[in-house]
Amino acid sequence: MSYNSEDYIKYRINKSEETFQDALLLATNERWNSCVNRLYYSTYYLIIALLYKNNIKAETHNGVKTQFFLNYIKNDKIDKKYGKLFSHLFDWRQETDYVDFIDFDKKTVEPLLKEVKEFNNLLKEFILIS
Repeated sequence: MSYNSEDYIKYRINKSEETFQDALLLATNERWNSCVNRLYYSTYYLIIALLYKNNIKAETHNGVKTQFFLNYIKNDKIDKKYGKLFSHLFDWRQETDYVDFIDFDKKTVEPLLKEVKEFNNLLKEFILIS
């Protein structure tokens, strides 16, 4: 079976939406570290789709972050508050994966659910119009 660019972008959008739903389930069960991980990936998948759609190459998580900042945050296409949010998610995801004794809590993570949903909706709009 062969896939085209549109298929890839749709796949990443669907993957993002599924991953965000996973984050909601984890939040319901107060699994805060795993929730942070899923929130990061829900956004990451959309940023990959956005970069891909605009022929911007990035091969690592850090590369995706760098290209996103260079092409969308630095030139004010996307509000800097979302750049900060993605930067925090990027760092926190690494901490939850690789650092011992990191424990996120409801007070920190619950507000992220709304912020990430808003950010993801904005990214989807950018994917559609770019």
